[in-house]
Amino acid sequence: MNLLFRSTRLRLALWYTTVTAILLLLFATGVYVYVRTTLIDRIDDTLKHVVEVVEHSVIIQPIASAKKEYKVNLEASFRYNAEVVGDDRIDFEWFTPQEELLWSTFSEPLGIPLHYNHRLETVALSPERTFRQITETIKLEDKILGYLRVSHPWFEVTKPIRQLTRDLILGISLMIAFVGAIGWWLSGIAIEPVRQSYSSLKQFTADASHELRNPIATIQTNVQMALAYPEAEPQKQAKQLQIIERLTQRLGKLVNDLLFLARSDSGISEIDWQPVQVDALLIEVIEEQRTLAKQKGVILELNIRESELETNIENSENNQKENFTILGDWDRLARLFTNLIANAIEYSKTEENSIAIFSNKVIIELRDSKQYQVIRKLRKRNRQNFLIIAIKDTGKGIAESDLPHIFNRFYRVDPARSRQQKTTVGTGSGLGLAIAKAIVESHKGEITVESTVNIGTTFTVILPIS
Repeated sequence: MNLLFRSTRLRLALWYTTVTAILLLLFATGVYVYVRTTLIDRIDDTLKHVVEVVEHSVIIQPIASAKKEYKVNLEASFRYNAEVVGDDRIDFEWFTPQEELLWSTFSEPLGIPLHYNHRLETVALSPERTFRQITETIKLEDKILGYLRVSHPWFEVTKPIRQLTRDLILGISLMIAFVGAIGWWLSGIAIEPVRQSYSSLKQFTADASHELRNPIATIQTNVQMALAYPEAEPQKQAKQLQIIERLTQRLGKLVNDLLFLARSDSGISEIDWQPVQVDALLIEVIEEQRTLAKQKGVILELNIRESELETNIENSENNQKENFTILGDWDRLARLFTNLIANAIEYSKTEENSIAIFSNKVIIELRDSKQYQVIRKLRKRNRQNFLIIAIKDTGKGIAESDLPHIFNRFYRVDPARSRQQKTTVGTGSGLGLAIAKAIVESHKGEITVESTVNIGTTFTVILPIS
């Protein structure tokens, strides 16, 4: 499976790199075309300007032997020193009306036919000798006196273009390599939640299958026994049916818990938002758990602390305060505190082996946010008030190494206790705290746990009032 995630990560990195490379190539192409076009336009503007200057400065003289015939005085018109050496110089050529080369600043004729119908063109004699040329027809009274061709060296385009191309290739190669490394890193970050989710789903599926396998196997065994011995004693058949009933109840509870968590994860679970008096809710939950607590020899105690005022309502269950009203789902919050209180009762110590100060006691404390400095800071930052509900037990406690995992689904601290749970009707399946956390998070709250071995455990629930 690691190979699958690695190949997926590689594909993501390749996609990042490919898309970035395409965008960089498009950008480089645009830059190349823009720079090349700009350089050509600059040379063309120079050639046009030179032609205009020469055309206005050309000296035309009449021919003495003919009437109304004129010629261009080349010596007076073109005072260009052909001996000037320079790669970037502009050269001139003068052609007769019959397209014969009459005068040139080149050291030797180019041998290029005259294309006077094409004003601007690029002519390549060799890779080293390429020119940008413009041909202008010189006329007087609709009579052609000759043709002027002006040539500009092309290296002023090719040289910067070559340098630009090298720079773009080098820059894009470095950028693609850099993006490839960044893409590999980002794909690792992007795929890590998927890896964790897959690992959690794999573990969740394995745990759920394990939880379902034993009850189903036991039900199947009892049914087969009942079918194999139809004439067995009614007491044995009734006992088998009772076992099947208990197991089906456990399976039903497990399926409901799994369905609740699945809906919470997918976000399709709807919350019935309404004002909830948390003190009244806790009183109701405590009354429901009081019978179980008596069977375990545990005392349930509810303390309400409002600011500096402390009120013990162990025997005043009808005292409800509007200050402890929040917006939430009554049924879900009842399930939350039922799970936590039942969990505290289940794992409270017996009186003979307890070394805690409050032996066999579960204390439920309800406070407003003024009681905690940390919560005051949180309230100041979020401009919101909070309620704090703490459930303290005097149980055997939880090892520090187990605390980060107790809200994981199907996680159990004590393997021996887990085996006992699998054969005891009504005990949990490792989903109680996971459900509690899901309910708290759906109410935009927070749940934490503190525990000391052989002293006890405290679960703290922080819920926003609005």
